[in-house]
Amino acid sequence: MDLAYLRAHPEHLPTFLTHQRIRETPVGGGSMSVASRLTLDDGSSVFAKTWRSGEPPEGFFAAEASGLEWLREAGAPVPEVIVALPTMIATEWVEPGEPTRAAAEQLGRDLAALHRSGADAFGAAWPGYIGPLPLDNTRAAGPWGAWFGERRLLPYLKISVDRGALSDSEIGLVERILDNLATYAHSEPPARTHGDLWPGNVLWAADGRAWLVDPAAQGGHRETDLAELTLFGGAPFLSSVLGAYREAYPLADGWQARVPLHQLHLLLVHTAAFGGSYRADVRAAAESTLREM
Repeated sequence: MDLAYLRAHPEHLPTFLTHQRIRETPVGGGSMSVASRLTLDDGSSVFAKTWRSGEPPEGFFAAEASGLEWLREAGAPVPEVIVALPTMIATEWVEPGEPTRAAAEQLGRDLAALHRSGADAFGAAWPGYIGPLPLDNTRAAGPWGAWFGERRLLPYLKISVDRGALSDSEIGLVERILDNLATYAHSEPPARTHGDLWPGNVLWAADGRAWLVDPAAQGGHRETDLAELTLFGGAPFLSSVLGAYREAYPLADGWQARVPLHQLHLLLVHTAAFGGSYRADVRAAAESTLREM
């Protein structure tokens, strides 16, 4: 199987893997998926992901493929989708490299161009996932604050509560934010966003560019992508990313104060999916947000 054959017959990839007709090299995967580098007969490689245990949720890999293709249409640096099947996804192989200041500045400009390309509505045209959890992509015209509260905070607050990942104190803080969100939130027209842009979803490549991977792509607020880049230690050369972004696409006044609000979505996803180890992060983001409201 070479790359041309794979493009023409993507449905045959699982059979070739089952019969060990393709060289498969494990690479770092996530908590839900198993990732491999597949080396084809012509020497080319692709990156493949399968579900770690059992069957993936319905539409899981289709959502990732749709998001990658939608971002790629806007010129974003994302891998090309080669295979999208119910049980797996395979994309072009991007050779890993090291972060550089030049790549960080280009990432800022790339994100600015992506966000400027816009979206027809908040949400997306396909059912979404973020991590292992469903993402309600029902499209909405806005305003952003109401949509963000209803579709991006409240569902993951409820799941977090159901699994006992938050105390009454954190629950009360987030509920106060929901009560006041409409008057505090700075609304903008929908931007075309990655949607899950924590630093681990930026692939610093050997070609000197930063690529975007594992999206939960959606029409959203551009500040959410940027705020997520600062989570969990922050992206390398973060100040260069943000500086180049702001030169290309200036942010509205007060954006720094709104960073914790935008981070709260992904932090609640973490308490919903992975439990109370992220409780303190939710509390800190909620308290910071409330101080600004």
